[in-house]
Amino acid sequence: MENTNTQNRRSFLKSSMLAGGGLMLSFSWLANAQAADKMEAMNLPDQWNELNGYIKITPDNVIKIICPNPEFGQNVMTSLPMMVAEELDVDWKNVVVEMGPHDNVKLGPQFTGGSNSVRMYWKPLRNAGASARQMLIEAAAQTWGVPATEITTQAGVLSHSSGKSAKYGEMASKAATIPVPKEVKLKTPKDFSIVSHSKKNTEGVKVVTGKPLFGIDYKVDGMLIAMIQHPPAFGMKLKSFDASQALKMPGIKDIFSFKLYDDGFEQGGFDTRTSNEMIAIVGKSTWEVMNARKKIKAQWEPTGDIKETMMGRGGKREVTIPGRLETTSDQLALMAEYSKKPAQQLRKDGDPETAFKNAALVIERTYNAPFLAHNTMEPMNFFAHVSEDKALVAGPLQAPGWMEPTLSKILNLPADKIEIQMTRMGGGFGRRAYGQYVYEAARISQRLKAPVKLIYTREDDMTYGIYRPMYTATYRAALDANKNLIAFHVKGGGIPENPIHANRFPAGAVDNYLAEAWEIPSNITIGAFRAPRSNFNAAAEQSFLDEVAEAMGKDPIAFRLDLLKRAKENPVGKNNEYDADRYAGVLELLREKSGWDKPENKGKKRGVAAYFCHASYAGHVVDIVMRDGQPYVEKVTSAIDCGIVVNPDAAKNMVQGAVVDGIGNAFYGALTHKNGAAEQSNFHNYRIIRHNEAPKEIDVHFVQNNIDPTGLGEPPFPPVFGAVANALYKSTGKRFYNQPFSSEMTKS
Repeated sequence: MENTNTQNRRSFLKSSMLAGGGLMLSFSWLANAQAADKMEAMNLPDQWNELNGYIKITPDNVIKIICPNPEFGQNVMTSLPMMVAEELDVDWKNVVVEMGPHDNVKLGPQFTGGSNSVRMYWKPLRNAGASARQMLIEAAAQTWGVPATEITTQAGVLSHSSGKSAKYGEMASKAATIPVPKEVKLKTPKDFSIVSHSKKNTEGVKVVTGKPLFGIDYKVDGMLIAMIQHPPAFGMKLKSFDASQALKMPGIKDIFSFKLYDDGFEQGGFDTRTSNEMIAIVGKSTWEVMNARKKIKAQWEPTGDIKETMMGRGGKREVTIPGRLETTSDQLALMAEYSKKPAQQLRKDGDPETAFKNAALVIERTYNAPFLAHNTMEPMNFFAHVSEDKALVAGPLQAPGWMEPTLSKILNLPADKIEIQMTRMGGGFGRRAYGQYVYEAARISQRLKAPVKLIYTREDDMTYGIYRPMYTATYRAALDANKNLIAFHVKGGGIPENPIHANRFPAGAVDNYLAEAWEIPSNITIGAFRAPRSNFNAAAEQSFLDEVAEAMGKDPIAFRLDLLKRAKENPVGKNNEYDADRYAGVLELLREKSGWDKPENKGKKRGVAAYFCHASYAGHVVDIVMRDGQPYVEKVTSAIDCGIVVNPDAAKNMVQGAVVDGIGNAFYGALTHKNGAAEQSNFHNYRIIRHNEAPKEIDVHFVQNNIDPTGLGEPPFPPVFGAVANALYKSTGKRFYNQPFSSEMTKS
């Protein structure tokens, strides 16, 4: 395929000679953007594909590829460099990968989240490799006095039919003087030798041998340890405190209260905070600080309603955060009340009201899900060293570019005086896209004029963290006298956001369709949680579709395929987000690989679910067995369409991880509140899946096609919930409408 390099003042390629000889190819799409403009550009989804990367080739033929995106276990430090190396045509064993520093001028958004990494870098990084390869060819052609078209490359070696050859490193310095080609030829998938071939994790050995890769490992001489005392409940604020006894504890340097944001501060879209005023405890060691914190005598009082100014993709807006102390039972009652009120119409096709009125049978079910805690294995932490004229911050974060403007404002430093270093993350799942822990560390360091590492305990983050919202949705289906589906209605809401994706399946497949939504404000902080909203939608929708299929006397997979056939051949509406062919392809592959129709599997207690999100399609068949009266997921068969799979083994691992994560959250995940305080504080009372509860087998299959890569980190997660619910019905004879399912099983 031909790919054109379009360059202007903000979009250009630059080559330069390295010290000692060599080639460095640098991509910069935002080179002339001012600090204030950069975030604006990055908030636009179509800008996210404009990345910058570095390729360094040394004279001795070592290829260094700098990975721009933070790594939290999804293996981007392998998959992204693979795409560069493929088009550069080098031997993978000669490639050295390095995590890039934060630089959204040179390296673009550098955002890990939204299942965006591979898909937004797919063309630009391949373009980077192909451009460098062409410049090396031109350098060799000039050196040897032969046409460039006669030169071939293989595994980092340039060759000519005359017998002349040279390693890339030998031509690297001359290549740096070659103009960047305006057009480059990219490989077709059939010619890939690195992409679509499994490669080991470039940091795997470092991880398993305990090398200091994570933020929690970061340390410098003279570094102090800080912890935060947050309010004991959402809706509370600091009134006063006495730290006299705590200050006498060994190793304690200072204890003080501070505000995260100044009065009138306009928060960005990812500037979520749990409270604005808190107490910092700073000392020599984690243990000393933890012990001193216990000695603080703090008085807290209700916040009352708070008005704040928020910025984000929706523009500037004023929001009121309620001051009530919330309790889960009251929240559930309030959601039930709201679900009966008129709601915002998101989509309407046909005349659903008349269809429901004339229906021979109406099926109606309501589904509920609780708050969920992120529970990253690496505790929340961040390092900061702020002086009068500059700042260095370092640690695990998903979106450095989103945090830089806020750091600049709160520290009163220009962005070019703030250095952000990214460490490997011990889990993220959306939690580390929100920067309040970064800002807290920076504020504390600025106050002390010393290097400080802020550490949260597990209890800190679980009881006063950022959660997946509470959700509820009522689904209705109307059948005529011949058991045909004639209308579909979903009405959903949540605290504090609704879960509804109005233009997703089965929208477009039913003549009469209605989607509505409502929301209840809350002071409990929420944020992106692996496949936001989709993780609930898929659970409710896919469970409901199974009930509808049963009422119609249809096989669950056949019913879904019938709807998708309608959506393909005669779609309703014009805003359907999904590709019916790709969706159906996943179900067909799932039916084949699970042996769904085979007689020997008819006795198995199994459930199916499939879902579309983040531009990809995923489905699972879950087999459940009963042991000592308890259900266990014995086997899961998974089918995924995420386009071209860059690193098959890593992709399979990601799906397997999503499956285990989904099973654990479906059965056990729940965070509840009483008078604003979280009732779960650690894993002793916030249940997660255990080793003996994980499936014995997770059989993963990918649809083979040449579609450019789409999302993979999140899409496999949502349908797990629905597949588990449907398998539980086959195992227990009971439908499950409330997560976590283990609690509902206990009540029954």
